[in-house]
Amino acid sequence: MIMRQFWQGTSMLNPTVRADFSERAVVLPDSYHWEASPTLGVHRVKFDRIGLEVARATSLVQYEPNQQFPFHHHDGGEEIFVLEGTLRDNDGIYPVGTYLRNPPGSSHRPSAGSEGALLFVKLHQFQEGDAKFCRVHTQDSDWLPGLVPGLTVLPLHQYESEHVALVRWAPNTKFNPHMHFGGEEILVIEGTFCDEHGTYPTGSWIRSPHQSTHTPFTGSDGALIYVKTGHLPTQHKTSRLEG
Repeated sequence: MIMRQFWQGTSMLNPTVRADFSERAVVLPDSYHWEASPTLGVHRVKFDRIGLEVARATSLVQYEPNQQFPFHHHDGGEEIFVLEGTLRDNDGIYPVGTYLRNPPGSSHRPSAGSEGALLFVKLHQFQEGDAKFCRVHTQDSDWLPGLVPGLTVLPLHQYESEHVALVRWAPNTKFNPHMHFGGEEILVIEGTFCDEHGTYPTGSWIRSPHQSTHTPFTGSDGALIYVKTGHLPTQHKTSRLEG
């Protein structure tokens, strides 16, 4: 369960949040800053962002029960993982564990069910040419063995250098030291994830830049993580919003 304490003001108009992708960035749940979005009953935590309401953005988004978001188009694509509750739109109903990709040019009117919904959302981050519409019900999917004992992997998406997966870590599992070509991004969905840089409880978000290294492991509670690799700039620059 990810803890939430909503900030009751209007959303701060800060066009850039952790926008230098050559730097490592970490957000732990005890440092969340929940902001009200322009839509009543929808709040968010900004992990990274370039732009105001039309933005390249990575966020947690909380819908209150039965709340509906306005109909909108995805000029740069939208990626969603349902962490809690149920999300609905004109194409279907998506319970906990559903992974969605709405490519550039798609549109919908999302809403939450009676229990609300908590979503991990990435906007304007599709690779050029990636037009795949995707729905993965991870609760019903088959997992694959990982590269070391104690790991199982559920691939979610792959396009050119970008790979997205869920990775389940058994308690007291250690992975090999490795480098991230094109960077790595992690959201801890369950348990506690660790490396030599820190300890990351449920709800932690970690973004590691191109050619960063680490040796991750878990303790007694194991972990379930969302992980994306190969999607960050390979040259030293601050990303810009692209349609």
